[in-house]
Amino acid sequence: MTLEAQPLEPALAAAREAGWTTLRLDLDGVRSKAELMRRVGEALRVPEWFGGNWDALADALIDLSWLPAAPGRLVAVTSWRGYERTRPGDWETLREILEEAVDFWARGDDGPPSPLTVLLADGAATDRGESPRPPRRGPRRD
Repeated sequence: MTLEAQPLEPALAAAREAGWTTLRLDLDGVRSKAELMRRVGEALRVPEWFGGNWDALADALIDLSWLPAAPGRLVAVTSWRGYERTRPGDWETLREILEEAVDFWARGDDGPPSPLTVLLADGAATDRGESPRPPRRGPRRD
């Protein structure tokens, strides 16, 4: 394991080669919770029942039944720093929900473990040397 910054595209390529489902959540230009939920819905291809709120997002991320069966899933969150600066509380809530989903899939509560990995990349959704960053633990949402 390394905590050194690495380019995003090789991680996505390796995940695809291993048969994982890869998804990109680009937060460039997102400045509100409503826009975040719309962007999440599009990027993660959530089903129509997705209500566009924190609880619905948490439920969707521990279901994942709408995604093709895969040995693992990788979600690359890109261009997130602007949202972090604009909406720090919402950013922490999003991070917490993502971390809870990663933990859920690692435990295999609903069957054999099927990893969900979330990478935070500094750059845009294309590989221009952006650095995936491991999520850090934040305060719990109410």
